[in-house]
Amino acid sequence: MKKIFTILGVAFASVMMNAQVTIAQIYVGGGNTGATYNKDYVVLFNKTSAAVDVSGWSVQYAAATNNGAWTGKVTIPQSSTIAPYSYYLVALASANINIGTALPTADFDSGASGFNMGANGKVALMNNSTTINGAAPTGAIDFVGMGTANAKEGAATAPAGTAVNAIFRASGGCVDTNENGADFTLAAATPINSTNAQNPCGTLGVSDVTSIKSLNFVKNTFVKNNEITFGADVKDVKVFNMFGQLVKEASVKQNGTVNVAELAKGNYIVTGTVNNAAVSQKILKD
Repeated sequence: MKKIFTILGVAFASVMMNAQVTIAQIYVGGGNTGATYNKDYVVLFNKTSAAVDVSGWSVQYAAATNNGAWTGKVTIPQSSTIAPYSYYLVALASANINIGTALPTADFDSGASGFNMGANGKVALMNNSTTINGAAPTGAIDFVGMGTANAKEGAATAPAGTAVNAIFRASGGCVDTNENGADFTLAAATPINSTNAQNPCGTLGVSDVTSIKSLNFVKNTFVKNNEITFGADVKDVKVFNMFGQLVKEASVKQNGTVNVAELAKGNYIVTGTVNNAAVSQKILKD
């Protein structure tokens, strides 16, 4: 399998190294006028069922028209791993640290080595710390061209970010079609880190299918009447959208319901604890 990058309409191929980790979210507005948050950030996501060691990997940035050495680079510390189906928040630099809300605790705060990103630019995740040279990286784990960037995966770039909006990979980081324009959308910046719930990418997560069916965790995975019905006593019910954002919390008794009338139509992941076991289920709200 190969990732396809295009530069000024000319396509070339680069072998995909470790596509189990994706760039799930990019926020470029940190500390800018009107910013929601005071630092730029990148959220990485491990979309596999095994932990991934990212020691010595790097997140790199270049301006939209750059054709030489990339100007921004932070190297992830040794002994750094991303748990299965989990997120990893990389805090970057700030245009003005006094503008915007402080980020949640970063899994890696780059501090003085961090860099600022522009709305139009390029971000790459590499499995080494060698500075990228050229319009596009070679051997990138993941690569995103934003706005007017001169290189990208696929036919179109991802949207340009803003002071209040980040770009999000579909399904909370699960979807990677090697088409930046199709894979990313613009939405309100919501930094998430390794403490957020796992996003099992279409699987049921911690417990296996048989055990969840026997517990009848969620009885109506197709939600038509704004009520999620549970087949067991469930503690710590949490509902996440496909960006990995927590949108609802509750605890319910057997055959109890959680009203989700305020949520838009679409897919969500419901997690909870049943008989001291962590379970999760993907639902579709109509």
